[in-house]
Amino acid sequence: MRAGRLAAGTLALAALAAAAVADVPGKPRAVTEADYAPVDRAEAELGQLLFYDPILSGNREVACATCHHPAFGTSDGLSLGLGDGGRGLGPERMADPDNLPEERIPRNATGLFNLGAREFAVLFHDGRIEADPTRPTGLRTPMGAEMEQGFASVLAAQTMFPVLSGDEMAGHYSENDVSRAVRQGIITGPGGAWDLLSRRVAAIPAYAARFEAVYGLAPDEIGFADVSNAIAAFVAFEWRSDTAPFDAWLRGEAELAAAAADGAALFYGEAGCGGCHAGPFLTDHGFHAMGEVQIGPGKKGRFEDHARDVGRMRVTGDAADAYRFRTPSLRNVALTGPWGHAGAYGDLAAYIRHHADPPAGLDTYERAQAVLPALEEEDWRVLDDAAERAALAAAYAGTPVTLDADEVAALVAFLDSLTDPVARTGRLGVPDAVPSGLEVPRPR
Repeated sequence: MRAGRLAAGTLALAALAAAAVADVPGKPRAVTEADYAPVDRAEAELGQLLFYDPILSGNREVACATCHHPAFGTSDGLSLGLGDGGRGLGPERMADPDNLPEERIPRNATGLFNLGAREFAVLFHDGRIEADPTRPTGLRTPMGAEMEQGFASVLAAQTMFPVLSGDEMAGHYSENDVSRAVRQGIITGPGGAWDLLSRRVAAIPAYAARFEAVYGLAPDEIGFADVSNAIAAFVAFEWRSDTAPFDAWLRGEAELAAAAADGAALFYGEAGCGGCHAGPFLTDHGFHAMGEVQIGPGKKGRFEDHARDVGRMRVTGDAADAYRFRTPSLRNVALTGPWGHAGAYGDLAAYIRHHADPPAGLDTYERAQAVLPALEEEDWRVLDDAAERAALAAAYAGTPVTLDADEVAALVAFLDSLTDPVARTGRLGVPDAVPSGLEVPRPR
């Protein structure tokens, strides 16, 4: 964002919007069909069932949809979620006293909108999985080539991580056969964690029939990559988002509402938001240090004792990448709160103010914004440590911008125009039941 007060002020913004919103400099091109890879409907329908089926978790209690549910904008409505060891859904989710999680999931659950678009070649807050055509598997991940075989895309391959995480889906230590395999480091091959999950799926006749129809696979041929490819097809089909008011504006079919038009002029103008939130999906897919508030356990190895999250640096090992996180797409952003890589902000307007002036945001952060189910955990270790807070602030290399209340409101109105009613509910929806017979995650 650019420096100083926004000299033109709200009146000038309104005048610009009224004069020629369609000609706002920096306005991206419209989304086209060519932006998306084709999706087979039958493959997506198979993926829908797997996405909502807890059978893919070690203890058969957590589905992909537990942390990525359409009721919460394909996220979970929490700052930092609870996977295995949690009960309920969304902000009502709580720790199970009979199976307490070791800690919260360390990063906010990302939204799933438009991940089937071709340009989404880097995923996760730290970009630890990305397309790489120079490698035999076409992927670059921390897992190594042996574990990257058979995945059709980065979207398919990202499923390899949560099913192996004790705090997300696997469960802990000796609770189940999957968690035991993970603990022993047996992931691929017969008896590995992925094979155990695949055998569960293949043993259910309704799934076996669908895999035969979609992929031509016999039950003993179904592998974890096949399960992942189906889930990726569902995500790509279900949450494609290109029918928001913003899209009508990009296509020249309609103007934005007045408040949103003011926000668009500001977003692509003096506030400079469009510099990183660029293009039709409002992301440059890059990594930036924005002085984000850090709460919760942080991202660390099992034997590390700190609560910081250095973001991209954990992937590259480069100190210059400390505290850098991937620029999120802003599509349907009004639905996906809490916001930030640690979900520290439960109020979008407050998050915008922080994002415009990170040093001030760190100093004025109100902890009550965090949406955290009760859990005995030191959620505020970084914020309570002056040196840790100083490191967050020092990593920010931008120039702060001061926004007044009207300007923040205008930006919120513009972001509201990115909400797509079709993608909000999805195209296939939440199934009534899944072939395993396990409980489908849904709000009470």
